[in-house]
Amino acid sequence: MNEQHDKQKLWEQLEGLADLAERRAEPSFRKIDRIAERNQWKVIEAFKRHQVSDFHFTGSTGYGYNDRGREILDLVYSDVMGAEAAIVRPHFVSGTHTISCALFGVLRPGDQLLYVTGKPYDTLHKVIGKPGDGKGSLQDWGVKYAEVPLLHDGGLDWEGIENAIRPETKVIGIQRSRGYDWRASFTVAEIGEIVARVKAIKPDVIVFVDNCYGEFTELEEPTQVGVDLMAGSLIKNPGGGLAETGGYIAGTAAAVEAAAFRLTAPGIGGEVGAMLGTLRPMYQGLFLAPHFVGQAVKGSVLAAALFEELGFETKPRWEDPRTDLIQAVRFGQADHLIAFVQGIQQAAAVDSHVVPEPWDMPGYENEVIMAAGTFIQGGSLELSADAPIREPYIAYMQGGLTYAHAKYGVLTALYRLVEKGLIVIKPYIT
Repeated sequence: MNEQHDKQKLWEQLEGLADLAERRAEPSFRKIDRIAERNQWKVIEAFKRHQVSDFHFTGSTGYGYNDRGREILDLVYSDVMGAEAAIVRPHFVSGTHTISCALFGVLRPGDQLLYVTGKPYDTLHKVIGKPGDGKGSLQDWGVKYAEVPLLHDGGLDWEGIENAIRPETKVIGIQRSRGYDWRASFTVAEIGEIVARVKAIKPDVIVFVDNCYGEFTELEEPTQVGVDLMAGSLIKNPGGGLAETGGYIAGTAAAVEAAAFRLTAPGIGGEVGAMLGTLRPMYQGLFLAPHFVGQAVKGSVLAAALFEELGFETKPRWEDPRTDLIQAVRFGQADHLIAFVQGIQQAAAVDSHVVPEPWDMPGYENEVIMAAGTFIQGGSLELSADAPIREPYIAYMQGGLTYAHAKYGVLTALYRLVEKGLIVIKPYIT
């Protein structure tokens, strides 16, 4: 009985800490709600403009010729993203695959891909590859690669970017989200500035953005500020927790067509592809996405406020503007990091009994621990957390289809840290 009483008392203490954090974060919550509201209206207007009807939800079979639901979904996405064209397909198996199709679509042997936001996300390293690696990577096919490291403060090295652009530079790559770096994600306004400055140097350069985790966190998307090509995953933000697989590519008509040729075959592109039973959740997921993204972002703000109160470094801080879902918390010690991620898993509705451990996950350069108790495997609009096991031991939390679940996850993770004797919260309760 005493043990049960102590557990209940600890949980009440954590809830009290959360109450303080929520009161502090209320102005940020209101801003997030307004962004979600405007983005919801934008999505509805796109549905109305293209007269979405229930017969658009019926999936095609075989070649998928004349699939009107697929065609209208592409048009809706292009409107929502403020782009000339879009291709939305369940045939993209992941965000990395979608990005790969986009890059292979527009790059040719002898061209250069120049990433101006430092080293891209870990899973892209093997897509870029090395010359002669024999694995069909970009560099194996004769595409040149270079990157401009970010400054120490996470800002762009403008002088380095200007000096790195060459006559053979075909694509400027931008990773909007922080990935596994301790830096701020790039805002749409910052991306617009990159577009303007690189095109002033080389007007024909194609600007590409990895938009994963960024959709609907702001009022505009990168394609609305001059980006030529953009890719994202449907099991992240735009799938709204309902799309069971897939990705999207949006941008100029020529760039999207080139990516579509890479997905299927030259001359075929986006004209085929059976959608089977995927259309309804893709449409409905997009409809719900602005609201669910708002819920997840509010959960990230709460996490930042709570962990800052406990003396941990966070990025972004709770009051900072948000341009993606991800909340980074620097733990500094491996056992703290692992306990946090295990606590997020413990709060899941699915597989809460599973205890994640670090492992050599394909595509990553370090052991990775992942909390992923999700209805959609890898669905990171749902509450999840992951981290490479390397110094300074930073956890990356994202998602939460409801704010209540995100809050429960954060409190459960805190509970686990306290229970294991890794942190003490009593001094912080007032």
